[in-house]
Amino acid sequence: MLMSAQKLNHYDVIIIGAGAAGLMCAITAGSRGKKVLLLERNKKPGAKILISGGGRCNFTNQDVDPVAYISENPHFAKSALSRYTPWDFMDMLDRGGLSWHKKTLGQLFCDQGAKAVLKVLLDECTVAGVTMQLEADITEVSCLDGKYRLSGSCEATADKLVIASGGLSIPQMGATDFGYRVARQFGLKITEPRPALVPLVFDTETVEQMKVLAGVSADSRVSVVGDKTVPPFRENLLFTHRGLSGPAILQISSYWNSGGAVSIDLLPDEEGVAAWLRQQRIDSAKASVVSVLSRSLPARLAEQIATGWSGNMASLSNAAIDGLAARLSSWTLLPTGTEGFKKAEVTRGGVSTAELSSKTMEAKKSPGLYFIGECVDVTGWLGGYNFQWAWASGHAAGIAV
Repeated sequence: MLMSAQKLNHYDVIIIGAGAAGLMCAITAGSRGKKVLLLERNKKPGAKILISGGGRCNFTNQDVDPVAYISENPHFAKSALSRYTPWDFMDMLDRGGLSWHKKTLGQLFCDQGAKAVLKVLLDECTVAGVTMQLEADITEVSCLDGKYRLSGSCEATADKLVIASGGLSIPQMGATDFGYRVARQFGLKITEPRPALVPLVFDTETVEQMKVLAGVSADSRVSVVGDKTVPPFRENLLFTHRGLSGPAILQISSYWNSGGAVSIDLLPDEEGVAAWLRQQRIDSAKASVVSVLSRSLPARLAEQIATGWSGNMASLSNAAIDGLAARLSSWTLLPTGTEGFKKAEVTRGGVSTAELSSKTMEAKKSPGLYFIGECVDVTGWLGGYNFQWAWASGHAAGIAV
């Protein structure tokens, strides 16, 4: 049910943000008989849901595990994730008549697309009796005698207030620091927000070398140099006019810190690249280095990598083979930064997990105040993990309010 901007009455729960987490929280609380008001500053709800997976909606991952989440407290996400699983969300889609399919690495996509997923969520809100107001501009949040009051285009009070306003990623879709401002107002610490799942950029010289490869995609294994705690990611990388993108790069970007280097293995299926090259020197002695590399790499990338190793395979010394092997299996690059929040899929950091209950998502210092979804310092891998955190944290708060 939609309402125009006007003075509103008291609610059991007010939820600010009608994205994935806010919608799930509203559905869960409303289904428990709570009087719920769901506010959204944009003209439409679920903006990020609609663009997920290019409109196909990678709504979760069947292999969700807490290890796939980054946080100052690596255990924080366990409670919510264990109590609302990918199969729970699939049950909701099934009730709505939707189907799905699995792609690589456990990623689940809706056959009917993102619009259909959002419709199921909105239909569930309607059934749960949730009141939704769009284009709601909240200018002030206050708390008096245990009641939360909102001021702005929406005037309302509530026993419980849930902040589901997201992070700073994709500001062109309306992202703001609202959630962080509310958290600071109530004395909660913020873990520095940073762009995550974002392309990496490089110095001018490196970018010039990469421009000739713009549009080339290659299977790779990418890791952070010198940090064995960060897992390597085996997926495609993509050369762009500004640097590197693609799933493998987006994944590693969430772990990359300024000043650090990344290592790229362009032949991840070869156990020992130097030994493989020596065998090629025997088996394909008269073949050019470029032609041999082109058997495993895109042609333009093979040409670029082979620069400095001209001639045929038989002409390569052992030292030359070792150098080429290093370039292929541990190509080390030093990013100068990322493409920032404008291109980031999510925000790393946010409301500190030390300030929240992992079971209910309630602020320890402010009873009745909850934070869920992207505005919390929990960031998942690419591939549906962040949606699952939104569903799970929204459900946890919805059960608690």
